[in-house]
Amino acid sequence: MVLEKTHKLTLYNDNKHDFLYVIACLIKFCDHTPEQAEQCAVLVDGRESYDIKSGSFDDMYDLLVKLEMYDLKVELSESSVH
Repeated sequence: MVLEKTHKLTLYNDNKHDFLYVIACLIKFCDHTPEQAEQCAVLVDGRESYDIKSGSFDDMYDLLVKLEMYDLKVELSESSVH
């Protein structure tokens, strides 16, 4: 069974957390490799936001709650590609 990626999680640049903090959170909660996490952190810094993960609503909501607990600014929205 293939789970549809119906929702996405966007991380915003809040200008208060350093790269290492954001990278550590992405590795811990999003299962990113260190390289993926670093690339996401760089993209968020340059673009002000970046879609860091996609998946089911339940999975993305759980991830949203965890990242918000660690004071990261994230937003959950429907994905345009299902």
